[in-house]
Amino acid sequence: MVTQIELGDITVDVVLKDIKNVHLSVYPPAGKVRISAPLRMDIDTIRVFTISKLGWIKQQQRKLQEQERETPREYLDLESHYVWGKRYLLKVIEVDGAPAVKLKHSKMILQVRPGTDEAKKQAIIDAWYREQLKKAVPPLIAKWETMMGVKVELFFVRKMKTKWGSCNHRAFSIRLNTDLAKKPKDCLEYIVVHEMAHLLEPTHNARFVVLMDQFMPKWQFYRDKLNRLPVSHENWIY
Repeated sequence: MVTQIELGDITVDVVLKDIKNVHLSVYPPAGKVRISAPLRMDIDTIRVFTISKLGWIKQQQRKLQEQERETPREYLDLESHYVWGKRYLLKVIEVDGAPAVKLKHSKMILQVRPGTDEAKKQAIIDAWYREQLKKAVPPLIAKWETMMGVKVELFFVRKMKTKWGSCNHRAFSIRLNTDLAKKPKDCLEYIVVHEMAHLLEPTHNARFVVLMDQFMPKWQFYRDKLNRLPVSHENWIY
């Protein structure tokens, strides 16, 4: 059940769950605010907590409004696409053969069957991005497992609309957004470390910040770098 708190022009959705800590999130595209709180917490306590975070909430909403967006893709010749932070111009080739994506110099060559529509072209490229990420992530996990003293049992790659990544600390698993294959590899590494740090500390509390400072001293630089890059037209910040 969702309860709402009105704070001036800000509406906050409150969901009570069987959890230990309060979680506050601001979601795109308009900066919707949501709080997950322990079942035992009363609404007045949640209201006081929310008021204490109003400055942060408004800051996140401004960032969402200001962040540069990519234009929707139409999968036409000379359209810009990005792989590991580098820009490629799309070249669509129609052949009677299996679909494929290849990089050649500064071009992304998309091979499709004649008459392939936009939705199918998008699905082919999305699947290719997913494969690039699946290849890039295991060496990073192996590197940081040794450095952080944690074990990732499973990782998943999927299209995500509100996050760059997520972690299930109970299952020792992490999920990563396929769009990370478009960003520089140091940004991917930052997200991998971020999610692996949640295996040690599930929340974004002071201990989490200490862990990030310990393992990746420049993590805030990489976070800001990632958040300055254009995101998909339906996307967010991290």
